[in-house]
Amino acid sequence: MSSQVVKTTEELVKPILEEKNLELVDIEYVKEGKNWFLRIFIDKEGGIDIAECGEVSEQLSEKLDEIDPIQEAYFLEVSSPGVERPLKTAEDFTKHINKNVYVKLFEPINGEKAYEGILKDFSNNIATIEYKVKTRKLQVEIPFDKIAKARLAVVL
Repeated sequence: MSSQVVKTTEELVKPILEEKNLELVDIEYVKEGKNWFLRIFIDKEGGIDIAECGEVSEQLSEKLDEIDPIQEAYFLEVSSPGVERPLKTAEDFTKHINKNVYVKLFEPINGEKAYEGILKDFSNNIATIEYKVKTRKLQVEIPFDKIAKARLAVVL
């Protein structure tokens, strides 16, 4: 059911975002405690502001009310993905070369299930990440289909 809500929401929100030259980053429909949340994460080059989130929220809310695809009560949230934006598609990886990333794997590569470092390359569906072990710089090549989750990572 959750995947159907996400799919329907994506179909409704994409035309709204295209009209405003905004990018859909992610949609999640999750239960937290006793409440359901439908979260839409949007962005654009240079970042998104609260007014744009509000406009998208209003327009999407109207469309959701029209077709009423969700039985239970829920909270609609439209926001920026934040500084630790998820990387979901090959295009996301390509756009974020030379950025710091955190990647979690389905199964270990070189004995590790997670890597954090600089995304040096993404080609032929393989992410090349440069990471440090103490003072040494190493690289790992990770096939895209082995990545469970990935996001930009803040460096302190």
